[in-house]
Amino acid sequence: MSLSSEQLLVRCPVVVLVESKNENLRSGLAQCIAEMVAAQLFNERGGNQIKAIYGAVTIGTIWQFIQLESNVVSIDLSEYYIKDIKKILGILYSAIAQSKP
Repeated sequence: MSLSSEQLLVRCPVVVLVESKNENLRSGLAQCIAEMVAAQLFNERGGNQIKAIYGAVTIGTIWQFIQLESNVVSIDLSEYYIKDIKKILGILYSAIAQSKP
């Protein structure tokens, strides 16, 4: 996800969302973290040094959130279920709001 107003060109800042396969959230964590590091580098190269990169791993019905600040990864150990969609959307909104330059 990006704050870019264009659909074909991604601009800083970006946050990361990964869909995990095989109904296994843990299998998506490493991929999400790798994409978060890439997003961090992308933002820095674009001159946008935001404090933290936020990521989410989902299997569609369950969500888990991650934060990358500098070189420290923090994984929220809570799993958020789709029945709590307001909470999931609140977390996503907060991540985007905190990523604004």
